[in-house]
Amino acid sequence: MTQTPTTPAGTGAPVAEIGVIGGSGFYSWLDGAREVPVETPFGPPSAPPVVGEVAGRRVAFVPRHGRDHRFPPHRVNYRANLWALRSLGVRQVLGPCAVGSMRTDLGPGSLVVPDQLIDRTWGREHTVYDAPGTVVHVAFADPYCARGRAAALGASVASGWPAHDGGTLLVINGPRFSTRAESRWHAAAGADVVGMTGAPEAGIARELALCYTSIAVVTDLDAGVETGDGVTHAEVFEVFGRSVERLKAMLVGVVEALPTDDACTCRQAVDGLPLPFELP
Repeated sequence: MTQTPTTPAGTGAPVAEIGVIGGSGFYSWLDGAREVPVETPFGPPSAPPVVGEVAGRRVAFVPRHGRDHRFPPHRVNYRANLWALRSLGVRQVLGPCAVGSMRTDLGPGSLVVPDQLIDRTWGREHTVYDAPGTVVHVAFADPYCARGRAAALGASVASGWPAHDGGTLLVINGPRFSTRAESRWHAAAGADVVGMTGAPEAGIARELALCYTSIAVVTDLDAGVETGDGVTHAEVFEVFGRSVERLKAMLVGVVEALPTDDACTCRQAVDGLPLPFELP
């Protein structure tokens, strides 16, 4: 992997068109990978983006938790990660993640492409528009890109790993797992799956006018569903580890299927709003 300086925002051609925020196993997924250091107004991203080629398209990858998984979910710099991708020219982002299931019919190894989100996180930086005197309200009724979801669902079928179409992802703060009472509460609130990293990632992507698609791999049944000793750290990592190669193969198809034009309402999310600064 070589290291090269990034092209400054607003000059030259985009370095990448698609972004992926996921686990460190995706480094080997990129052909001709090169590190592209990026500075952001929110500090450094989890690691310098790595840019390469997938299915003939330029893709930038950021390991959500850092190269050595050093950042727990509540310490991830979601703002810097997404700003860095946008500054490289990325306008479509895929956010694969591990989740627990609130439903017995969505057991470990299931794939879910959610269409709704409940944010139960706290203490995280939830917006890029937080300077004094700044008020920017971005519509978020439908938190995920419709075109990205369609691409993900089609690619999942083509890969032989058909995803569940839709569902609500509830994001807890972590890093601990839920109690059984909390788990039952989340299910009663309408959650289908539960994770720790889908927010504020999706909301910040919308604030930056990025198309964002969550692709969730079920690693366990959540505490209120299963009848054993509860979810464990080892269980989650073991099941997700077994799914990584399958997930990477499926995401190649998603990259191939993502639209090549800018005709998406996600890109218009901040049109007409009084922004305090120009987006990269």
